[in-house]
Amino acid sequence: MTLYYSLVFLLLVTEMAIFCALIIPLPFTWRRKLFTFISESPLIAKIQYGMKITFIFILILFIDSVNRVYRVQVELSAFSKTDSQRGAAVMGSERMEVQARKFYSQRNMYLCGFTLFLSLILNRTYVMILDVLRLEEELKTYKGETSKKGSSLTNAGGAGEVGALKEELARKDRDMENLKKQVESMQKEYNRMGDQVSGTTAAPKKSL
Repeated sequence: MTLYYSLVFLLLVTEMAIFCALIIPLPFTWRRKLFTFISESPLIAKIQYGMKITFIFILILFIDSVNRVYRVQVELSAFSKTDSQRGAAVMGSERMEVQARKFYSQRNMYLCGFTLFLSLILNRTYVMILDVLRLEEELKTYKGETSKKGSSLTNAGGAGEVGALKEELARKDRDMENLKKQVESMQKEYNRMGDQVSGTTAAPKKSL
């Protein structure tokens, strides 16, 4: 394995270790401090910028390895067509050499491909954890405000807002009862006046 592919393998192992560190369950305060340090540290920002450039070179290596695998596959297909035309010993050694180059090309392709794929997974996992931390922070803030409002209403009692609301509700109930009594008295008076009017109209008819 050449030096740059050895560095790619070292980067892949580092990414695996970082991913395991990200998914380890930690207390909320520790995780918040850790990700606050990562997101605000200028050193981490420089490292992330350098890693972006490194992944561009790894992408170039991945494309080159895919091209090499394709060319080796073409050579193998060409050897399979000329098996009957050349000697078995020469053909066997050449085929082994081509197959060895195919193996190394596929190894380099998988190495670069998994490194790039894991970098995308790390980036997405980091963003999702930041979103979860932000939502948990907002939820705790909302719960704190709700508990403060509930405690203020409880401490107010009858002399506070709750007492004022109860008094206003009782006053409205009394007004409603008085209104009902007035309606009933008006209804009785209306019925009495109706009876009187019907009695006066019926008396002349009898005299006739």
